[in-house]
Amino acid sequence: MATATKKFDYSVRDAQGKMQKGSIEAPSEAAVAGRLREMGLAPVAINEVKTGGLKTEINIPGISNRIKLKDIAILSRQLATMIASGLSLLRSLSILADQTENPALARIIAEVRNDVESGVSLSAAFGKHPETFPPLMINMVRAGEVGGFLDSVLESVAKNFEDEVKLRGKIKSAMTYPVVVFIIAIVAVIGMLLFIVPVFVEMFDNLGGELPAPTKILVGLSTFLKVGFVPIVIAIFVGMFLWKKNRQKLEFREKVEPLFLKLPVFGTLIQKIAVSRFTRNLGAMLRAGVPILQSLDIVGEASGNIVIEHAAKDVRESVRQGNSLAKPLSEHPVFPPMVVQMMAVGEDTGALDDMLDKIADFYDQEVEATTDALTSLIEPLMIAVLGGVIGGMIIALYMPIFGVFELIN
Repeated sequence: MATATKKFDYSVRDAQGKMQKGSIEAPSEAAVAGRLREMGLAPVAINEVKTGGLKTEINIPGISNRIKLKDIAILSRQLATMIASGLSLLRSLSILADQTENPALARIIAEVRNDVESGVSLSAAFGKHPETFPPLMINMVRAGEVGGFLDSVLESVAKNFEDEVKLRGKIKSAMTYPVVVFIIAIVAVIGMLLFIVPVFVEMFDNLGGELPAPTKILVGLSTFLKVGFVPIVIAIFVGMFLWKKNRQKLEFREKVEPLFLKLPVFGTLIQKIAVSRFTRNLGAMLRAGVPILQSLDIVGEASGNIVIEHAAKDVRESVRQGNSLAKPLSEHPVFPPMVVQMMAVGEDTGALDDMLDKIADFYDQEVEATTDALTSLIEPLMIAVLGGVIGGMIIALYMPIFGVFELIN
């Protein structure tokens, strides 16, 4: 059976270093690159030409091209394993470009491979895709390239991202049940107000008489929802759009993110997650040999909270002036005293990276315990609330029926 061919556009450099462009048909990108090298040309970019029809790749914005942190963690682990096994960087990138399941990530890896093949460093090739590769990864890879220990750095990157993915997974798993119950409660209430209550309202009008106060409230909510359902839905979507558009703006973050830490129950959880992420990332970067001032810049932004980011900037200024790392952290309440003391001990003993890892592991366990406790508390509360709301609505609907005989008499 003949192998199906695809059409590719390519950009190459010839022996004199001049750029050339053209098209070629081949089974895969690797085959195109092989043919071009046989012709004495250095591939710079190879892109498949989509021809349309039923076989056209369907890209759904936000889904098809989404690259998750888990994908980057797997990529780092596989790349570290292959390089440590003796495979060349180019060979490793070619294998990853062919076997990566995420098509968007596979395409980016192919571009990285082409950049590396043309003489660009791996960190610089990663840096051309900041939306895919976090600054932490780019800087750690750069440090590994300079120090000659790229495989161990990629191993550290993989472990760091795997721990982050594991932490996120635990939180999502713990919060799935309460969120599902909450959504079911909202859907049930809206369904009753839109479809069931109007049936009873018509029956009450035929019976005549005065409705009890709870029933009047329920009928009023039903009438309001019938009129305002569409505007409410539109307002929700507009709010989601504005949130997505503004959540990364500094002015918005300055006002909103400090409030997250003050939430009654979830504030402590958010604080522990931010501290864990800060210490884990800082420890990984210091171990990789990234300069401490540069590390503080990156881990502050990667912490996910503007309060931690401001604290990291204060620490950076303190270190720049020759002072200790732990002292300015004590001035920020977001860092518990235990974290400050352990970091001070790590500075004194010269084992700051190990101490930061221990802090991150401790807070990972704290986050897991907190999420488990929240789940144990929220589950019965959500069930009680759901039962109370639905039960209260049913009682309010049937209260007028209890006086039907009096109305008939």
